[in-house]
Amino acid sequence: MDDQPMPTRWSFQDFKLNYDAKFGRKRVVESNESDDKAVSNGDSLGNVSNGNVNPVRTSDRAIYEQFQTQGQNLTQSNGLSQNPVDERPPKSLLPPFESADMRALGESLSRDIIRGSPDVKWESIKGLENAKRLLKEAVVMPIKYPKYFTGLLSPWKGILLFGPPGTGKTMLAKAVATECKTTFFNISASSVVSKWRGDSEKLVKVLFELARHHAPSTIFLDEIDAIISQRGEARSEHEASRRLKTELLVQMDGLTQTNELVFVLAATNLPWELDAAMLRRLEKRILVPLPEPDARREMFGQLLPPVPGEEQIPYDLLVERTEGYSGSDIRLLCKETAMQPLRRLMSQLELGEEVVPEEELPKIGPILPEDIETALKNTRPSAHLHAYKYEKFNDDYGSQILQ
Repeated sequence: MDDQPMPTRWSFQDFKLNYDAKFGRKRVVESNESDDKAVSNGDSLGNVSNGNVNPVRTSDRAIYEQFQTQGQNLTQSNGLSQNPVDERPPKSLLPPFESADMRALGESLSRDIIRGSPDVKWESIKGLENAKRLLKEAVVMPIKYPKYFTGLLSPWKGILLFGPPGTGKTMLAKAVATECKTTFFNISASSVVSKWRGDSEKLVKVLFELARHHAPSTIFLDEIDAIISQRGEARSEHEASRRLKTELLVQMDGLTQTNELVFVLAATNLPWELDAAMLRRLEKRILVPLPEPDARREMFGQLLPPVPGEEQIPYDLLVERTEGYSGSDIRLLCKETAMQPLRRLMSQLELGEEVVPEEELPKIGPILPEDIETALKNTRPSAHLHAYKYEKFNDDYGSQILQ
């Protein structure tokens, strides 16, 4: 009784007939072929038994057909391939971490990797020639010409973009992500701060391990003054905040440094509040100033392009009246100017009682000189009050290219 097979257990012949019929291979099993298909330890493939490879005809190995059609004839023994694939396997998303907790933190930080290109070119940023030239020297050239940047000329590890709000610091970071072809980490305070004790320091450590794993990479720390302000001045500073700052300093310049290309690109509106140790690690400190007259004229020409057959927009007047405006303020001014003709059109449409179909809606009228005057009165500069502070900080700590 014990020697009889269970009712639910298939013999090898029944299994092969069912398998061949299901996957399109129908063969009549002859009795003289049964001796060639010895199976040991329940292996139905007939080619692996106790780690020894048995020669079997190719026609009998239907399970390998998908590999044979791709030109891969792999003979397996003990689960290992004897003919390695020529192509290099893709790099894993996460490096080997020391614990499951670190791996979970690495998975959360992987969401901050910029997958697609932000599609911001250097040419799309008007002005800021000095800042763009310094960024290319610090980030682009070491990747493009690694032969020259060795030894004393090793690439800069830390770059700080400082200046008034709305002047294009984040745009420069997007241009770096687009042009440099590096793995770009977009990190904010919420990415590295945790409510659990000790997790903030682990997040910083995992962040740099991920960056080294995906090197060359760029870590962009936006509003870095919220993460690492000056230590020790406020007696109410929490211990967890101090540990986070210390871990960030250690990771940027400590014994854990390797030869992998990892750039730290930071941006702030309050550079004088940064810790002195962080300023030392951010070797290049680049001022992103308010736009100059030539840059403002290019912005107006791009945002308010001239329309043939309509009245010419007074660009010279706009450039003269917008001294002290940031790039964000100029964009807001152009938007307010373009809204004036739309407001006149909307007031006319609202007077009618009938709903006008979308295809029959009239076009927006031209921009008039009074529209520009109205926009200038309604839009005021927002970043000119502390311009002298940035100039003084740039004189003390800034990086410049002398012509």
